Amino acid sequence: MLGRLAALSTIALVAFVGVARAAPSGTPAEAKAMLERVVLAVKADKSRALVMFTKGEGGFKDRDLYPYCGGPDGNFTAHPTLLGRSFKDLRDKYGKPLGAEIYAAAQEGLISEVSYMWPRPGETDPVTKVAFVTRIGDQVCAVGYYKE
Repeated sequence: MLGRLAALSTIALVAFVGVARAAPSGTPAEAKAMLERVVLAVKADKSRALVMFTKGEGGFKDRDLYPYCGGPDGNFTAHPTLLGRSFKDLRDKYGKPLGAEIYAAAQEGLISEVSYMWPRPGETDPVTKVAFVTRIGDQVCAVGYYKE
C-alpha cells in the first residue's frame, strides 16, 4: 500500500511540474509588439512609461515578457528588479557583455535583435533569450523572449 501511494505521489509530482513548466511563454511576435507599444508609451510620456514598465502595469507584463530600459548614463531606468543598476555593464550567465551589445545595437526607428543566455523566471539554468531592442530618444529599451 505504501509503495503504491509513493508511486502515485511521484506521478502526481511529475505531472504537476510538467504542467507548471508547460505554461506558455511569450512569443517573438508578442515581444516585438510589446516593444512597439513601449516606443509609443515613451514618446507619449517617458516618465510615466518608465514607471509603468518597472511595475508591469498597463499591459507591460505578460507572462515572461516585460520591457526594460536604460538611460544615457548606462543605468536601468525601467526594470522589475535591476532599477538604477548598470545596464551597460550587464553580462549574461556565460559572461557575454549583453548590456553593451544591446546599447550598440539600439538605433532610433529600428528594431534589432540581441541573443544571450538567461534563466527563465524561477529557474537557474540559462537558456537562449532573444531581445528586441531599439532607441527612443535618450532611452535604450528592449523586450526579450525565451527561444527554447
